[in-house]
Amino acid sequence: MQEPSAHDPAAPTAPAPLGLGLAALGRPAYITAGRDASFGDDRGIDAMRGRAHEMLDVAWARGIRFIDAARSYGRAEEFLGSWLAAHPERRAELAIESKWGYAYVGGWRMDAEVHERKEHSLAMLDTQWPESLAALGGAPDRYLVHSLTPESPALADDALLDRLRELAASGIAVGISTSGPHQADALDAARVLPDSPFATVQATWNLLEPSVGPALARAHADGWFVVVKEAVANGRLTAAGDEADAAALAAADGQALDALAIGAARAQPWADVVLSGAVEPAQLDANLASRAPASDAAALASLAEDPTAYWAARSARAWS
Repeated sequence: MQEPSAHDPAAPTAPAPLGLGLAALGRPAYITAGRDASFGDDRGIDAMRGRAHEMLDVAWARGIRFIDAARSYGRAEEFLGSWLAAHPERRAELAIESKWGYAYVGGWRMDAEVHERKEHSLAMLDTQWPESLAALGGAPDRYLVHSLTPESPALADDALLDRLRELAASGIAVGISTSGPHQADALDAARVLPDSPFATVQATWNLLEPSVGPALARAHADGWFVVVKEAVANGRLTAAGDEADAAALAAADGQALDALAIGAARAQPWADVVLSGAVEPAQLDANLASRAPASDAAALASLAEDPTAYWAARSARAWS
């Protein structure tokens, strides 16, 4: 499909469109605050498939045309693929993004000791690419290395990089997603690789953790496609969180906290798509109603946490 074009720096910046992320819809457990209130105890595969299909239908009806999944999001690719199979006429209008490099190992259990396993190797790519093709019923438009960090082998493995270059030459937009306190370093390293296969990035940016912003601006200026994930900080920047200062700013701005957080991300001039992790139609509608904050920029900036502390707290979150 024709995706949102890069921003013209000489033109007024329109809010970035929303995409729908399936991280919380493809598996029974995740780290989003307030998850129990949305899902209850029915986390069976059929129930989760039904909820995913419902949210995809709602997103389509609301005009959302960018969908994000990953091999590690449980059955997210499978759920998306079965929805696409039921609506084949919609595929040409959609941009489908997925990711490789993590495997889901939770066994569809809430109490799994480990939910994901990371491996950035050529063998992993060669295993997961055909799995993505089979689950989705065809190739995604964008395929990203999942959670690239500066020490990832994906930045130095020549055979792997050549395979990614082959994918890019075939018409797949190859890219990276980033996580951790050194997102900017990982992104800059991927961007300046000789004959880099990468031209798209999905990064965590939110009012609590905006440190990757300058690196995203550099990537966007170089023509990269920029997708923002975790704009509501895994539920911390929603009514289910406990961020009193952010909530007070949102109230003063006349928005719900999640709308303030999403609106702040959509207002960034380098953002091409901002993902909503909504699992209920009302959540998606609130995200769509977001607008750029009118709050003082310094007040918003004061919400930022030390990146190392932010990511340590994220790593400690319970799966529920």
